Amino acid sequence: MTTTREPPAGAAGNTLQLVLATAAFAACFAAFGSLSAMMPQVRKTLDLTDSQKWVAIALPVLLGSLGRIPLGMLTDRFGGRRIFALTLAASIISVGALGWAASYPLVLVCGFFVGIALASFAVGVAFVSPWYPPHQQGYALGIYGAGNVGQALASFGSPVLSAWLGYRWGFWAWGALAGVVLLAWLTLAADAPRRGPPKTWADFLRPLGQCQAWALSLFYFLTFGGFVAMALSLPLLLTDLFGLTKVDAGLRTAGFIVLATALRPMGGVLADRIGGQRILLGVFPATAVFALLLACPMMVPFTIGALGMAVAIGLGNGAVFKLVPEYFPKTVGSVTGLVGAAGGLGGFFPPLVLGLVHQYTGQYAWGFILLLLFSLVCWVVCWLLGSEAKVIVPAPVA
Repeated sequence: MTTTREPPAGAAGNTLQLVLATAAFAACFAAFGSLSAMMPQVRKTLDLTDSQKWVAIALPVLLGSLGRIPLGMLTDRFGGRRIFALTLAASIISVGALGWAASYPLVLVCGFFVGIALASFAVGVAFVSPWYPPHQQGYALGIYGAGNVGQALASFGSPVLSAWLGYRWGFWAWGALAGVVLLAWLTLAADAPRRGPPKTWADFLRPLGQCQAWALSLFYFLTFGGFVAMALSLPLLLTDLFGLTKVDAGLRTAGFIVLATALRPMGGVLADRIGGQRILLGVFPATAVFALLLACPMMVPFTIGALGMAVAIGLGNGAVFKLVPEYFPKTVGSVTGLVGAAGGLGGFFPPLVLGLVHQYTGQYAWGFILLLLFSLVCWVVCWLLGSEAKVIVPAPVA
């Protein structure tokens, strides 16, 4: 289907396209989050070992991470409308197949391919960004990133739906949701008008050799990677450490996701006003403190650590993606692919590390101590980047 491009939306941006992109990302994220939400039940049904369950929830993040690089480049070249439609369709097929997976190898294969839903993030950033002027991109990308709430829907909804309608509907419900969003997308979505001639592949790859892109990748490895890792791990941590039921653990995980998601737009708005680098200089030490609380296996400090972590990384996610279009306004998709891939990998490794730490020590504390140390490394890099005046701090916006 040929897309009719709309005229520029002007200084106010384009609310319809922002809403469509956010809904598409939320539907994709719900499909991606269904496997971790259903893992307590999958583990029981298939009699999985401790290491098998952690591998199964981490594997989708691998495709969801590395897939962001080519999807970001393809969006820059062919437009977000077309690429997001294909990504939604692939997500529907993958999450539908998960409902039929009746063995561990099939769960791994289907789970790997459902990672394409996580990779959709790079498509939406490159789709939304051209519709908004620079002083509103923190706000716009923060709103778009609030599509993370899709995982909260899956975290709470999958256990409930599987209890009401049967095991498979813990997965199929999110494929149905993505199908509805796909129809709306094909009907209403439109790419922003291109400015200038189409870019070559060399143009897309050139920013990937700049230190700013890799610094932003490091920051997103912690902020978004921490979000994904916590959202994937909390259902298992809460059932293992505190003996909660799968529905109770799912509800608490959904609360974490909603809080982090709600703070993401605020991080973007604050970054519009005072600069993303200033936000991050506060986020990273706060993350270190909350990681220390998570290392304590008691409900009260663990809960405070989890909620505080949600606030910190939510603000950090919004701040990082305010900086991407400031540095790389003409190759947002390509750099988003790189930064987003780093963030996805930040969600891939921690569950595996937690699984190994627990296997060899019988506890999870040392995994959170490693998170504390990594947060401090990010703070040092952010301070050095700011001291060299490589980050543009925008003027306050009324």
